[in-house]
Formats: sequence, structure tokens, C-alpha cells
Amino acid sequence: MKSFGQKPWMVPQPVLIIGTYNSDGTPNAMNAAWGGQWDNKEIIISMGAHATTENLNRCGEFTIAFATKETLVASDYVGIVSAKKERNKIEKTGWSITKSANVNAPVFTNFPMTLECRILRKIDESEEGYYIVAEIVNILVDENYISSDGKPDIEKMQLITYDPVHHGYITLGERVGNAFSDGKKLI
Repeated sequence: MKSFGQKPWMVPQPVLIIGTYNSDGTPNAMNAAWGGQWDNKEIIISMGAHATTENLNRCGEFTIAFATKETLVASDYVGIVSAKKERNKIEKTGWSITKSANVNAPVFTNFPMTLECRILRKIDESEEGYYIVAEIVNILVDENYISSDGKPDIEKMQLITYDPVHHGYITLGERVGNAFSDGKKLI
């Protein structure tokens, strides 16, 4: 095996679109990859010093949309362009926006699934950023992505993951097994 030393190569990494409101009330979004499930109803995200971080300091509520193959270009755009420099960045994405019914944050309706979240606590807060632990207040799923069992159809969403090794995006694939079941073959 070849050794690569220490790298930020935990995979897969979700492509998370964090939705907040700027101080003037305009919607803002940023792309974040360093996040995941923290507990049964909580998530954690590593935040640097961004316009979104300032928005979260002012209002601890936000949305998380999961980027897809279809939203890839605009999702990458909101990760490379700062609202500190481009006030109209959301207009350039072409995304449709509605106000969340459960938190003070925008919902970008072009995404198949969105989490409505509220910050519970900040960890290791400094000028460079912090980690946020947030509760999932509600989950919104576009009706086009509901399977026959009434639950979200993750395969149909064509979610993407960030490839930190080659700095690319990869579409998540098909179902290949059954969790908490297939391993029973070895019992």
C-alpha cells in the first residue's frame, strides 16, 4: 500500500449548500463539504470565516440542501464566490427561493431534499471559524423524489459527493445492498 500522510480525504463528503439570510435580508448560500451526522437528530459542520458564518452568528438558523448532478454548476459557484464580494450571487444561480416555514432561512427549491436547522452549540470558536452542531428541525423533500413507500428516494436524487483527492464531484450510485441485513449472512 502507498502512504500519503495526513490529508483531508475522508470520503464520501457530501456537497452541502448552506442557506442563510444576509444582514440586508437577501438570501445567501455557500457550498460546504466538511459536514455530517452528529447524532440522531443533529448534524455538525466545520465553518471557516465566510459571509455565511457572519449570518449564522447573527441568526443561528439555516437550511442545508444536498447538491445534485443537476445543480452542480451553481452549487460549485456558490462555493467559489463570496457574498462579501458578489451581493447578487444567488441571482446568478437561477435558483428558486422560498422562505422556510420552520426556521429563519431560505429554501432553494431546485434541490430534492433540504434540512431546516437550528444551531445548538458552537465548538472551538475563533476568528478562523468554528464547528456548529445543529438540530434538524424538519426535512423537506420534493414530491418528485418520494418513493412508493412514501419515503425519500435517495437514488433518484442523483446526489453528488466531493472528491477531495482530485477536487471533483462524483454522482452517488445505485443501491448495492441492504443495511443491517446483508451482514447476517455471516452470522
